Amino acid sequence: VQLQASGGGLVQAGGSLRLSCAASGRSFSSYGMGWFRQAPGKDREFVALISWNGASTYYADSVKGRFTISRDSAKSTLYLQMDSLQPEDTAVYYCAGTKFTGWARKVYEYDFWGQGTLVTVSS
Repeated sequence: VQLQASGGGLVQAGGSLRLSCAASGRSFSSYGMGWFRQAPGKDREFVALISWNGASTYYADSVKGRFTISRDSAKSTLYLQMDSLQPEDTAVYYCAGTKFTGWARKVYEYDFWGQGTLVTVSS
């Protein structure tokens, strides 16, 4: 499966963005999917994940209540709706897929990655 992330950009604090991650190849609906982010000089960190069937989601505490992860299997696309953005949300955002059946929140638990899209939040 190949992933192509898009939707990043520059937004003011308090604003919103929606990221998309288009998947090509087979069996998108067989994989759990996640979003990670990496700020300059920092490690890549978990943001959110969604189960293979979309029934379950999990969020990092730092984004809970502000971000919403979703997927459209018919379009083979993963989304991340980001509201109430803050400067500390500035990072490159990556989508990723996993065969892991549990709550995959570690980088090494993911099998394939998109190229990343930059989100910059100004104060």
